[in-house]
Amino acid sequence: MKYELIEEMRCRYPVSWLLEIAYILPASYYKWRNTKISRVEKAEKEQDIREHIMGIHFINPEFGRERITDELNEIGYLINHKKVYRLMTEMGIQSIIRKKRKRHGQSPSIIFPNRLKRNFKAIGPQQKMVTDITFISVGEEFYYLSVIQDLFNNEIVSWELSKRNNLELVLKTVDKWTKKRDVNGAVLHSDQGFQYTSKLYNNRLDAFGIKGSHSRKGNCLDNACVESFFSHLKTEKLYVNKCTSREELEQALEDYIYHYNYKRRQKKLKKRAPIEYRHALVA
Repeated sequence: MKYELIEEMRCRYPVSWLLEIAYILPASYYKWRNTKISRVEKAEKEQDIREHIMGIHFINPEFGRERITDELNEIGYLINHKKVYRLMTEMGIQSIIRKKRKRHGQSPSIIFPNRLKRNFKAIGPQQKMVTDITFISVGEEFYYLSVIQDLFNNEIVSWELSKRNNLELVLKTVDKWTKKRDVNGAVLHSDQGFQYTSKLYNNRLDAFGIKGSHSRKGNCLDNACVESFFSHLKTEKLYVNKCTSREELEQALEDYIYHYNYKRRQKKLKKRAPIEYRHALVA
């Protein structure tokens, strides 16, 4: 307790005087302080590693602890697979690979043609839409954000947050969009993630007259627009205002998406915000 009090008061009073009245040897105090700093730095480094592990897992869910360890070592983290396994266990993530067993009646993946082919220009709203998922860390918790973006004006027309990166997250995002807009005939472009190649996803698009479109496998540039939005969201909001709970994260997302749609001017949109641009050209 004495050490903590001295640490709190060291900005207002000389440390030597505080140590003298507390009957603490300088060597003891500085040993405690260096140990504390070391613990903080270790915790920060471990959190950084956690975020990298989640990022690797998000992009390559089939990677196990050894492949993830190799990836971390390549980017400069000297860490062994035992520690990676411990962190993965604490975060509740594991490789999607399971013991092989004979399966009957399993639905094959449904792959749509690439209808966009990197032509991201649309002459009207609800014609060319893109969708994707990104992960967001809040302390030691991880969340997944799914969005749908209109390429006509870059407007975010639907979004959903979840603790799980699953089909339900994607279907909820689509449902929110279809309830607000006339989507018949729209193209909805995505990568070839397992959610977007499932039969249920295909059926949902068919039900609303939506044309599915897929990027080429492993080519993130085919979905560059929505990746750009995620980058702006994180650098302009989430990295600046650190959230400490799901409630804070949801509010931060709501605030930023409102700002992005209504106030954030874009050069591509003749220096207008997305909704302002839509109103001006559609009116």
